[in-house]
Amino acid sequence: MKKLFAIVAMVAACSFASTSSVMAQEEVAAVDTTVVDTTAVDSVSEAEAVEAAPVEAAAPVEEEVNLHKTLKTKFIEGDAGFMSLVAVALVLGLAFCIERVVYLSLAQVNTRKFCADLAALVAAGKVTEAIAKAKATRGPVAQISRKALECLNSNDQNDMATIERTINMEAEVQGTYLEENCSWITLFIAMAPSLGFLGTVIGMVMAFDDIQRAGDISPTVVAGGMKVALITTIFGIVVALILQVFYNFILSRIEALVCNMEEAAQEVLVMCVRSDKSKK
Repeated sequence: MKKLFAIVAMVAACSFASTSSVMAQEEVAAVDTTVVDTTAVDSVSEAEAVEAAPVEAAAPVEEEVNLHKTLKTKFIEGDAGFMSLVAVALVLGLAFCIERVVYLSLAQVNTRKFCADLAALVAAGKVTEAIAKAKATRGPVAQISRKALECLNSNDQNDMATIERTINMEAEVQGTYLEENCSWITLFIAMAPSLGFLGTVIGMVMAFDDIQRAGDISPTVVAGGMKVALITTIFGIVVALILQVFYNFILSRIEALVCNMEEAAQEVLVMCVRSDKSKK
């Protein structure tokens, strides 16, 4: 009996041990499955993040493309005939603005240094070399100085009255050169909004024609003509604003050059008075 009880106890102990090991293995498997699932979720999240990153990086490009398409669509919707005229006004106006900016930039010199170099040459009696230096320099300041020094170097026009008159005449000529083509810029500044307003009037006429044909004043009928009117007006005003900014910049450069011309004229008169070649 004791042996039977001992055998039963041993069998029960072995069964409990095997059951515990099986349960432990199942728990480990469940933990492994959870880890695998978590790793899979993390991998999926990383994959989604990697896929989303290029989309975010490509978003500005898509936005830029959409802006270009929007401008092109609005340009076509604003009646290509009048919008083309506004675009031509913008292109021609910018061409004249760029030409003036380049010309005025090349005409700019360091007036004080240039006049100091000329004064040193004239004081040393090297008027011919001073004239050559003025000829080799671009801009209205150099041209005014050259004319004055040529009068000083002559035998019959080296009096101060003639030199001063020559400087004033050359200053007027150079001032005209500085303002060349500015009238065309002002023309396109006035033309661009005028073309826009003309498109506005024509758009309103188109809207009334649509109303007359449909016999109804519904928003759908009026929208087409009103859209043409507003789009042409907007583009015309924008073109005028762009050209006006360039024009004001050009005027500021012209004013700076005029001030330099006045300063150079005074310096040249002083060096001519001090020179031995001038008739007092």
